[in-house]
Amino acid sequence: MGKFILGVIVTVLVIILCGLGFAMLGYFPTPANVAPPRWEHRLANTAVDASMERHAPHITNPIPPTDQNLEDGMKLYSMNCALCHGDLDRKPASLSKSFYPPAPNLVSDPPDDPEWHVFYTIRTGVRYTGMPSWEKTLSEQDMWKIASLLSHMEKLPPAVQDYWKTTFGVAAPTGEEGK
Repeated sequence: MGKFILGVIVTVLVIILCGLGFAMLGYFPTPANVAPPRWEHRLANTAVDASMERHAPHITNPIPPTDQNLEDGMKLYSMNCALCHGDLDRKPASLSKSFYPPAPNLVSDPPDDPEWHVFYTIRTGVRYTGMPSWEKTLSEQDMWKIASLLSHMEKLPPAVQDYWKTTFGVAAPTGEEGK
């Protein structure tokens, strides 16, 4: 039985060393101008979600989703997020396809993550994706306003929907588009 366990341990170590050697010798492709394989996409997203679940504090947004705070969130989003994630006029972002993986269009496909998760992503960024940490650029209040906008985007109050349409020339998403 001892030899069997030793054999399993040695086999696992050899597999790990071969994988490291494969990577260190440059055999894994690294171009950012091609779509990632499905397994890589799934693995990366699962790892990000698990990391957020483990490290992000599950806190409640201290900024209430008032009309003014949501409108401020729109302005902040347009100034800081739209270049990569698409503007509120629903036009695709100019840089989104340049990232590997591509930056999601947060207007066409709003995040379905809890608000604390969205805030933590904004505050800390995500390694190896191009998503920067905004902690030293935006105030905590401003990050919460953006998180609130993204979390409430498909169920905005009528006054905020009117502001969106007046300011950006298109209706706010309602969640009915994909149905």
